[in-house]
Amino acid sequence: MSWARFNLPEEAQQIVSAAPSLTLARNVQELAELAVSEAKHGWHEVSYDVPGQGQVVEARVCRTRNGISANYLEPYMRRRDPDCMCIGDERPTNKVRFRDRFGKSFQGMREETFAWLSQQHLAMFPFVAGVNDEGIDAVVICPANAGFFAMGLALLQGMLDHETIRDDFDPQAIIYIAPPFRHTHFDGKQVVVHHRAETLHELFSYNLYPGPSAKKGVYGMLIARGEEEGWVTAHCSTVQVVTPYDNHVIIMHEGASGGGKSEMLEHVHREGDGRLLLGENVLNGERRHLVLPRACELRPVTDDMAICPPSLRREGSGKLSLIDAEDAWFVRVNHINNYGIDPHLERLTINPPDPLLFLNIDAVPGSRALIWEHIEDEPGQPCPNPRVVIPRQIVPNIVNEPVDVDIRSFGVRTPPCTKEQPTYGIVGLFHVLPPALAWLWRLVAPRGHGNPSIVDTEGMTSEGVGSYWPFATGRRVDQANLLLRQVTETPDTLFVLCPNQHIGAWQVGFMPQWLAREYLARRGSVPFREDQLKAARCPLLGYSLRHLQVEGTVIGKWFLQVETQPEVGESAYDAGAEVLFQFFAKQLAKFDVPDLDPLGRRIVEACLSRVPVETYDELIAAES
Repeated sequence: MSWARFNLPEEAQQIVSAAPSLTLARNVQELAELAVSEAKHGWHEVSYDVPGQGQVVEARVCRTRNGISANYLEPYMRRRDPDCMCIGDERPTNKVRFRDRFGKSFQGMREETFAWLSQQHLAMFPFVAGVNDEGIDAVVICPANAGFFAMGLALLQGMLDHETIRDDFDPQAIIYIAPPFRHTHFDGKQVVVHHRAETLHELFSYNLYPGPSAKKGVYGMLIARGEEEGWVTAHCSTVQVVTPYDNHVIIMHEGASGGGKSEMLEHVHREGDGRLLLGENVLNGERRHLVLPRACELRPVTDDMAICPPSLRREGSGKLSLIDAEDAWFVRVNHINNYGIDPHLERLTINPPDPLLFLNIDAVPGSRALIWEHIEDEPGQPCPNPRVVIPRQIVPNIVNEPVDVDIRSFGVRTPPCTKEQPTYGIVGLFHVLPPALAWLWRLVAPRGHGNPSIVDTEGMTSEGVGSYWPFATGRRVDQANLLLRQVTETPDTLFVLCPNQHIGAWQVGFMPQWLAREYLARRGSVPFREDQLKAARCPLLGYSLRHLQVEGTVIGKWFLQVETQPEVGESAYDAGAEVLFQFFAKQLAKFDVPDLDPLGRRIVEACLSRVPVETYDELIAAES
């Protein structure tokens, strides 16, 4: 009964009391041991008896010199399914309810889940989701043979030692893990069900990929808490950039999965000779380089989730304040496919002080897991979503205190755009956005081209309001209003838009946001002068830069104003702009509801009327 101090609700008490055994881990190292405790010949197979299918192996796990490596047998399980969430209660929501998707009440499934768990060897530990007074006391109950999953959750969210847990620990959230239900009830699909009672938020994870549950499921809990109290958990990375001239600037980078959040924390990638590859023309193979003798120093703040309660904001400050909501970072490394691409991250993961969790990395027992060795979904096709979970405490120069944001950038994955194949790949190196337009981009949140993090990658789709909508459990209009209030209350924050992958006919990877980071940090967060900007040809892109020079290198105009590229031209650009307008119109229709803030309604109506960019300036200016 050493778990009695957890103050578990009655149903959870019944589960752990009936279970054949219960492991109460005290730290991540003990969970790493649990992850391979039943290994044979170095491999532990996470398997379950599924009626009609026999023993189904979900993942193979091994110990490496630098941590634990886990690989899923199904390529489908190596990325988050964007349609995995259901709501199992009757509280207000715009999300699909369990009964509507599966034709029956969730209550029966909930009871079946409890019955199955009570027959398993279990592992359990307490943790706090979030930080400070906005944190949520929580517990995870997991099959013991899925120790790697428990380890991943403990890394991401932290864990409390049950022997020293505080006396007033009071769980307001519980995560239940039942992997075989994916096969017995959900046709092999990833399903995560949120059940929100008045005082307890239950999350039922019916799969073992940490993305939908251990990470985004907990994110949903924090969003729900903020929705009740009037604040946002932003989907962003944040970095303190220190220039060679000792200028300090805080950049917050938001966007859908694949939008460059983790990359904003990476040092700029260099060629073998030290130059930066600005881009390669997809039609003729021409390559453009620039020289950057010394890059800025990076001090990471957040990687993916940041809580932004008003209580963090300094009195009289006109800037947004935030702090990291996680204890570790779920870093995607698909773009690191050779040794030497990111020496800083390679050094950190090759010889860490504590064991790391590697997912979709090709490693064998006793080897050293290398982040550029990706498993293959099929012969010759690397998995697009290799991951490593890195604790914040081992990240060099980490910033642990709340910060005030100088610049908010928004990332969008863009396809190539040419005269022959016009697309929405018309975004320049970066654009300056009026606050009202920046709010609209956070409403439509394009998932963009070739998204590596999720299963659905076809066409231009939306991640939903805030780019965190897939993880939210309530109503989108409530989040839209919270984001608008956040924008209007922080007038001293500069907004920019950054593409990645392509600028017109040029393949650029993540170089645009790295260059924007270097340039913006050097100039500081002071407003641009009118003569430095021009209205973009597409009003949805705000303002383009007239000129851009980084450390003596002038960036070609065709990287700033895509219509000037000879491979694109004005006609193809305008066709791409029309794709953006149609996309915005489709997504903004979801916010045509009575509860939308009146200012927000005026901004949406202006967008649908295709007003010039100057109108967006006037809308927020008139309000303030």
